[in-house]
Amino acid sequence: MSTVPAPIDATSTPAWAALQKHYDELTGAGIDLKGWFAADPDRVSKLSYDMGEFHIDLSKNLVTDETMKLLVQLARELHIEERRDAMYSGVHINTSEDRAVLHTALRRPASDKGTVFDGDQDCVADVRDMLDRMYAFAEKVRSGEWKGVTGKKIEHVVSIGIGGSDLGPVMVYEALKPYADAGIDCRYISNIDPNDMAEKVRGLDPETTLVIVVSKTFTTLETLTNGREVRTWLLDALEAAGAIDGSEESRAEAVKKHFVAVSTALDLVADFGIDPENAFGFWNWVGGRYSVDSAVGLSLIIALGPERFECFLKGFHDVDMYFQNTPLEDNVVALMGLINVWYVNFFGAESHAVLPYNQYMHRFPAYLQQLTMESNGKGVRWDGSALTTASGEIYWGEPGTNGQHAFYQLIHQGTRLIPSDLIAFVNTANPNKDGDQDVHELFLGNFLAQTKALAFGKTADEVRAEGTPEEIVTARIFTGNRPSTSIFGIELTPHALGALIALYEHITFVEGTVWGIDSFDQWGVELGKQLAKQITPAFHDDEALAVQDASTKALIEFYRAHRK
Repeated sequence: MSTVPAPIDATSTPAWAALQKHYDELTGAGIDLKGWFAADPDRVSKLSYDMGEFHIDLSKNLVTDETMKLLVQLARELHIEERRDAMYSGVHINTSEDRAVLHTALRRPASDKGTVFDGDQDCVADVRDMLDRMYAFAEKVRSGEWKGVTGKKIEHVVSIGIGGSDLGPVMVYEALKPYADAGIDCRYISNIDPNDMAEKVRGLDPETTLVIVVSKTFTTLETLTNGREVRTWLLDALEAAGAIDGSEESRAEAVKKHFVAVSTALDLVADFGIDPENAFGFWNWVGGRYSVDSAVGLSLIIALGPERFECFLKGFHDVDMYFQNTPLEDNVVALMGLINVWYVNFFGAESHAVLPYNQYMHRFPAYLQQLTMESNGKGVRWDGSALTTASGEIYWGEPGTNGQHAFYQLIHQGTRLIPSDLIAFVNTANPNKDGDQDVHELFLGNFLAQTKALAFGKTADEVRAEGTPEEIVTARIFTGNRPSTSIFGIELTPHALGALIALYEHITFVEGTVWGIDSFDQWGVELGKQLAKQITPAFHDDEALAVQDASTKALIEFYRAHRK
């Protein structure tokens, strides 16, 4: 294993100093996107990039030729290319856990066997072997060869996980619903709130339901609690319907027919009642938020089929190769990450909106929240030293056009600078017309109009020319100069979605490298889980209650007083 070098303080580099001087000059002269477009007829062509089926337009960002040159210089001074290559090759860049970071190995083709190792482990060979097992299992479920305990075909899959074991699969399932062709409905349970489980199993026939319990260690509190609850629901319902006789043997057989696991803890899987032959694993070099293309995506393979899942993996891999092989000056993946740093560290932007103009992608912003904020929501560098800059972005968003009637007001006319990524596709899975109007074109007109309005706004004179009374002119001015990136794809396919996810994975990596952050650990989620184990007994135990802080104690006393 190669040694991971100490991170470089970005603020100490010549490029950072040059960027600060450049920022002061730009803002001193006044940001003027409309003027920049008028002065440079080649601005759009210079700041537009084709990445596979995506056309990405960066021209409406608050950058000039000099900005882009200095951002690339910063990337080189911070050795982003070297760290990228170290990640791809299996160097343990996750320093706090001493682990390789090889989610890119999950989507390498079989021809790459023998090229990526973690110690003696041939990572690609292991991945392809696991995929073959999952594909064979999924085909049995899809074809009806795998049957429930009463001999009925599986029609529903309930996947139980949390964090990366849930956010990725549910996002992809929702995004690719037009490609789910096996007549199998998938539902996802993550929250330990009993309401989640109750609603997700409502209306399901246990005789036709397959449950996937997703927990690498098979110890995750929320997942195992929900798993036991669903097991009880399924077995009790089967017994009530006379499908099993209630004996331990019949209940055990039902669990084996209706439960499988995504885990490497085969002993705990067996203790739960799941046949270890029906457990599918992944490796400690796969972080949860980078795992949707691993065994965590088993429900997706069942819903979409192995061929489409392979297209999904190829979408990831194509962007992996683009990011690795494209020079930084032309590498839109790296440039998007660097522009985000420009906004965070020089303009003081705190949040970033992701606005998909495709209803199927309604869970994509939530997915990115974990990917970006769990990765880069850190206050120390990978060597444990304190950061000297702001880090991380608050990611949020909703599909257009819904968001236009909710929060776009703040983006357009508020006092905060909110960089926005707007994502749309030329073709739709469900074309329709309203009279002679192509509804998808009406939809795309909104996508294009928003980026135009954000960039160029509307002046006081333009408002007055519309006959607006003088006393409300200022309320109707749009200042413009609100940055946005347009990501325009051809169609939302499995390949395109894989590419989009990989794009944001690598954007997150670029940002983390600039900040010197270990983007692949997540210690910040641990303390709350530890305290929950200490606090839960206090609901009924006076001694446990007595040691709580005053606020927690008062809240528990309120609970005790009002519990029905």
